[in-house]
Amino acid sequence: MRDVDEAPECGVARFLVLLDGPWATLIVRELLHGPLRFTQIRDRLPGISAHTLTNRLRQFERNGLVTRTAYAEIPPRVVYELTEVGGQLRSVLDAMNSWALSVPPVSSSVP
Repeated sequence: MRDVDEAPECGVARFLVLLDGPWATLIVRELLHGPLRFTQIRDRLPGISAHTLTNRLRQFERNGLVTRTAYAEIPPRVVYELTEVGGQLRSVLDAMNSWALSVPPVSSSVP
């Protein structure tokens, strides 16, 4: 994934840069329900590796879509939450969901 400052001027291409790679959209989908810990996100997305989840969350944080809050507790607790900009993806994902449910089913391996 590239950073937002490398994103093209075309809105669709920019969206694809920001939500590039496997699992990106599904991670956002889960965070639309509210703040979650790393393990909660991983548990809600069977098949995602810790490495991939870590990379996507770091990229989202760099691009201003997610905030990471670390609490000084024993054991340490880290919570991820969509920023206001990240939360604006709700309407995009809702539109994608509506469209996908309106077309005939296709054979695939969507997680």
